[in-house]
This record gives sequence, C-alpha cells and structure tokens, in this order.
Amino acid sequence: MRVRPISPDLLVTELTERILAATPVPVPGGAGTPATDGTGMPARLRVAIDGPPAAAPDRLAAALVDPLRARGRPVLHLRAEDFLRPASVRYEHGRTNPDAYYEGWTDEAGLRREVLDPAGPGGTGRVLPSLWDAATDRASRAAYHDLPPGAVLLVSGALLLGGGLPFDVTVHLALSPAALARRTDPAEQWTLAAFTRYADEVAPDSFADVVVRADDPRHPALVERDETGH
Repeated sequence: MRVRPISPDLLVTELTERILAATPVPVPGGAGTPATDGTGMPARLRVAIDGPPAAAPDRLAAALVDPLRARGRPVLHLRAEDFLRPASVRYEHGRTNPDAYYEGWTDEAGLRREVLDPAGPGGTGRVLPSLWDAATDRASRAAYHDLPPGAVLLVSGALLLGGGLPFDVTVHLALSPAALARRTDPAEQWTLAAFTRYADEVAPDSFADVVVRADDPRHPALVERDETGH
C-alpha cells in the first residue's frame, strides 16, 4: 500500500477520471451489465462519496459536478441527509444516541427504492432528489428527476457503505480518530462513537474503490493498494 499526497484540485481531476472509466456493477443473478445502455451512451453510474461531516463529503461531491459535466456526462448530486428518517424514529432513544445514529438515522430503504434502484441497470432513471426535510420534519415533496443515459449520480454523506446499498463506485474519506475529534463540531461530538463503530465493524477503507486520507483538507492523500489489494 502506498499513500500518495495530492492537491485538492488534482484529487478532483483524478476522481473524475476514475468515475468516467468505471462501468456499472452486474445485477446479482443476472447475465452482467453492459457498459452502454444499448444506444451507444454509457450506462448510468451510482457513485458514493462517503465520509463523516468533518471530512466534507458533500463539498467533494459538489466539486465533481462541473468537471463531469464538462466531459459530457449529465450529473445529479444528492445528499444522504435529505433521506433521513422522521424525528420520531431518529430520536426514539434520545437526540444524542450514537447507536441510533449509526444504525437507523438514514432511510436506506427509501434511498434504495427512490434513487439507487431506479438509477441502476434496468431502472427507469426516474429518481427522487430528496425524501425528507429534517428542518421541518416533513416529506420534502420534491419533484422526480429523470436521469438520462450516461448520467452520473453522486450520493454524498456519512455511513453509506457496508449496508448493501448498490453503488458502482465508492469513495471513502478517511480521518484518523484524532483528526475526526478535532474537526467535529463540539455539538456533534456525541457522533464520534458511531464513527468508531463504523471503522471497526464496516472498515470502509479496506474495500472502498477509492480511499482518501483527509486529515488535512488542504493536503489530502490517495491510498493506493498494490496488486494483492493491500
């Protein structure tokens, strides 16, 4: 394994190239997934930008939008925080329960049903950009969006990997425990235990397609595995 320092701008450039070079994952039990949709256009891609809020996954996903569009790919960026469960469910065990945050704040079933499955192989391409408005604790009433052939769907947020959500490309922003504690807002320090569980139980840096060490946002580094995967 090699850790290669990289500038933030070059990181965006290399991630753009990695996404453009990717092909959708096969459908389980199916005959495989073509790299095109049958019209000569690339198939749609579902990309996870995973990381704690302190690593700013939303900001990285937003930075990828224009470069991907400049390369001719339609892009839609969605935030996992727009797919939270109602407050009555999230706060059933208190407002600062790290286990509840880890296990059930995000409506993964809704994210899969309304976004990832329709955007995937054989899907209609008709996705819902947001499901729940946490500020008002009401359904967002967002209009559906039709993803054209060749579109790239960027989903950014925390704790996205390890739950079986169907992504074609996974990017994990990793922070050391010290950096995570230092960069997490004091009001959100209670979430640190959830991210410790995530690192221990899911270990996203062991299988994500791209791992970025983001202790210092000005000086990220790419983790490059050798041919054995280590």
